[in-house]
Amino acid sequence: MAEKRPYPKKRRGPAKAKRQPLKAGSDAKLKKVFAEIGRPEKRPFKPDPFQTQALKAMDKGDCLVTAPTGSGKTWIAVEAIRKIFDAGGRAWYASPLKALTNSKYCEFAEIFGADNLGILTGDRKENTDAPIIVGTTEILRNQLYDAMHRGEDLGTDLVVLDEAHFLGDENRGVVWEETMIYLPARIPLLMLSATVGNAGQIAAWLESIRGRKCLVVEEKKRPVPLYPLFLHPSGTLFPLLDKKDKKGGGARLYKKVLQFLKNTNNARRGGFGASLPKMGDVLAVFRKYNLLPAIFFLKSRADCDNALLLCADYKVTEDPERKAGRRQRVTELIEKAPHLADHKQVPDLVHKAVAAHHSGQLPAWKLVIETLMTEGYLDAVFATSTVAAGVNFPARTIAFLNSDRFNGREFISLNPTEFHQMTGRAGRRGMDNIGFAVVIPGRFMDTRYVGRLVYAQPTDVDSQIQINFSMTLNLLLSHSPKQVRELLDKSFANFQFQSRRKKKKKQTGSIRDMDHLWAEFVRHLDFLKQKDYVAEDNRLTEDGIWASQLRIDHPLMVAEGFRQNLFPQSDPALLAAIMAAFVNERETDEDSIHPKDVPEALEEAYLGIREGLRPFAKEMIAKGFTAPFLFMRPAMTVYHWTAGRDWESVLALWDSAEGDLAMLIMRTADNLRHIRNLKTVFPEAAQSAKTAMEQILRDPVVPALEAE
Repeated sequence: MAEKRPYPKKRRGPAKAKRQPLKAGSDAKLKKVFAEIGRPEKRPFKPDPFQTQALKAMDKGDCLVTAPTGSGKTWIAVEAIRKIFDAGGRAWYASPLKALTNSKYCEFAEIFGADNLGILTGDRKENTDAPIIVGTTEILRNQLYDAMHRGEDLGTDLVVLDEAHFLGDENRGVVWEETMIYLPARIPLLMLSATVGNAGQIAAWLESIRGRKCLVVEEKKRPVPLYPLFLHPSGTLFPLLDKKDKKGGGARLYKKVLQFLKNTNNARRGGFGASLPKMGDVLAVFRKYNLLPAIFFLKSRADCDNALLLCADYKVTEDPERKAGRRQRVTELIEKAPHLADHKQVPDLVHKAVAAHHSGQLPAWKLVIETLMTEGYLDAVFATSTVAAGVNFPARTIAFLNSDRFNGREFISLNPTEFHQMTGRAGRRGMDNIGFAVVIPGRFMDTRYVGRLVYAQPTDVDSQIQINFSMTLNLLLSHSPKQVRELLDKSFANFQFQSRRKKKKKQTGSIRDMDHLWAEFVRHLDFLKQKDYVAEDNRLTEDGIWASQLRIDHPLMVAEGFRQNLFPQSDPALLAAIMAAFVNERETDEDSIHPKDVPEALEEAYLGIREGLRPFAKEMIAKGFTAPFLFMRPAMTVYHWTAGRDWESVLALWDSAEGDLAMLIMRTADNLRHIRNLKTVFPEAAQSAKTAMEQILRDPVVPALEAE
């Protein structure tokens, strides 16, 4: 047994949290509802009809499965893969997130055996000749590019696209669309998706471009029924809604909820106002009515961390065995990632059974939280909406404190699909008879809007395809412009445009027709010709061929930097530093950089590439393209990390959360991986990139522990 760590007892809550304690109460109508809480009887596993229907569909063609979160879509994938595997075939399972890919790798290794499984995420490249590959969708798309270039077929007999609704993701949907277009028709395609409003349209598009049947299997019923609640600022729980309208529409807000909203000057400012409630009191209310464990969705990272401080007076009620088990598990997990031992939130885990989970944290810390929650050791997790996608994070109750989310640029209202994906975490299959979604009123909560979301139809997925230089270069590796035009004609964007035109529906701004896509392709092609990456006969030049391997955000800027010999090719730390400047996507504070933290060699390399690429960047901008602004701070920080300095001193050079720094480093490693692939053209840079990757992908950036 591992030695117990002398964890600090607790932290004090914030001084501002002076509210009257909540007095736990519940509306009489909830007595019957709360009586349903409990564990279902254990029964032998029997697949649901939609699961068996999907497997049968795969015998005839492709299949798109849309079902609520937690309904058992992975079982379908496992059985489809098993059938291929047992017949001696090969399968590819693609997911949108590295964390989800790692999780599926562990899950599938238990089922099929580690020797039969490979993983490809960029960070990890293991057992790539295995009959079953688990990887990110970007890696699969890149393999399709390479196969088309070589004139070969993709070496697999089944592709599973998990989280297929990412087709409509503003930033990454293009990767899903490209994958679906380029995938050879002989390879069956199984798509697993959250519920979407236009699954039939997606299937019809796929049938039109792949020439094989695509059956939609829809499951609208949640595996665990959901009951929405409203927490009054007094501490009383009410039903959120009256009974559903008999005509099949939505439901009105419960009369006492309506009365509360009418009695406030502004429904969005009612309740707990702009500040968070005393979370310890909220947990006490939830505990009294057996609503724990719970996930609280909050507006920001700061709110997640502050919520822990507001649990200072929370007294965990649990049996000694659970408390001892949690302490022991925390010790075991931290022993695998020693850097986490001094994490300021460890006492909250050990003594309060609560945790924060957001993108500002290290991947290893988030993995600790996910492991403890999954194993039943936590009462509550305070998280941003990002936890709703792709992480197996079940709870009995989901609580909302805001009706919007941050999309990277601004706060926008939750759409029905996002809402249902978040509430999909409420109610654990096989562990709960019923799940709950609790609305907590405040400044950022539109209670009426959330009430409408409960029964709202899922959102349609729209094409997000867009032309960029990486796509243009890679298509020209294996296609003539005429053939590219034919591919663009197959796009989901064009299919949607034509469908809506036939129905005489007004076009939305996000749907581009094939003529627009073609015009964008020609615009990119003309610039590539102007800069001698493409010859007049529309074939890639030698520079264009190696530049096509830079499947990164700014391939042309980086290619031009190499072409002009501006990159420090012989020094791994300098190369990683400059690549970090290209990867960085946010403005950083440059004025506070101390000159002693910028070695002369780094300043020379940084200024050399910034000034050397300035004319090229101006040309790009003049032609309507974007060019990154290169900041010194990310370059300086990654330089010192690559050079071997410890995490704490490097973090002191950074001006944001350690999770952001870890993400910058991991994305820098992704970019270096593409440079490493240029070994026949730039052997010295390729070797430096390889060395730099080895130096930066170390603890605590790369989690040293795995969920067991």
